[in-house]
Amino acid sequence: MAAEPGGVSDEDRNLAMLAHILGIVTGWVGPLIIYLVAGADKPFAKKQGAEALNFQITVLIAYVVSWILMFVMIGFVLFPVVWVVNLVFCIMAAMAVNRGEDYRYPIALRLIK
Repeated sequence: MAAEPGGVSDEDRNLAMLAHILGIVTGWVGPLIIYLVAGADKPFAKKQGAEALNFQITVLIAYVVSWILMFVMIGFVLFPVVWVVNLVFCIMAAMAVNRGEDYRYPIALRLIK
């Protein structure tokens, strides 16, 4: 495993990037698996897995709120907005993590540390 100047290995970065990308496809399940798989030997992947998991839990709550608001027609606009925000932020996070940078989502409930 080659280490970058920042001290983050390629495997660590790849797992962290996978946590953010899996959030697009699997919701909270993919980041949870990465968070659980990344042990003490991969602190960067574990931290980014927790960050991705926190964001996906926030997105899940936003989807539920959007679904409830569909009964008053606002949710039909809010639902696709949540989807686009999820897609954009996850891609931004994956790109930052791939460069070895620590990424924090601007909108996320910090439930998992």
